[in-house]
Amino acid sequence: MHTAYFVTGTDTGIGKTRTSGALIHALRQAGLARVVGMKPVAAGCDWVEERGEVPGHWLNEDVAAMRAASSLQVPAGFDNPYALPDAVSPHIAARRAGAVIDLDHIEACFHALRQHADAVVVEGAGGFIVPLCEPDPDLGGDWVTSADLAQRLNLPIILTVGLRLGCINHALLTQEAILARGLKLAGWVANEVDPDMPERAANLATLKARLQAPLLAHWPWQPDADPAELARSLRLP
Repeated sequence: MHTAYFVTGTDTGIGKTRTSGALIHALRQAGLARVVGMKPVAAGCDWVEERGEVPGHWLNEDVAAMRAASSLQVPAGFDNPYALPDAVSPHIAARRAGAVIDLDHIEACFHALRQHADAVVVEGAGGFIVPLCEPDPDLGGDWVTSADLAQRLNLPIILTVGLRLGCINHALLTQEAILARGLKLAGWVANEVDPDMPERAANLATLKARLQAPLLAHWPWQPDADPAELARSLRLP
């Protein structure tokens, strides 16, 4: 059996990579030997100089974290097809880099990973409908978003909710967008990103009542938490 999930979030910087890393570890702890993370589009990379036979390349910190959690190492072009240098919205980063985000290429990379892995954890960029690529000014075309990618891969979605003021609205809008595309919301993770959030318990209770999926984990404010430890409190969907 081959397992795969798509991890999205209510916004950027709310813990998608924490969820992805913990999910990778949880799948490994559940007995799956070959588990790999995939970040199809990563905006915001540092240049890594050539080392021995490894050529110089752009590396995103989220991609590095997912590789550290994975038990299956793969060529960089498969687990991170698009490494964009600038830390801005992916469609702007792609324009600056002269890149065109091709969903066919991402899908091919995903299926290549799936052939060799027992489980693949795909992490989206930013929020659920963040633009990945804008229409060509000369040729036209359509906007491409992270939601389009999720729909193309057609995987169960795990939603990371960053617990802070405004998270209820963001979570419910994201749920609405996921369900409107015919995708399955398999579960959600509550990740505290504001240690001083007012009415945290009341907000969490509202989310539990309104989100149509099980709460898989509730992680307190813990900036340096170990993904392997977080995995022990993560319930698999």
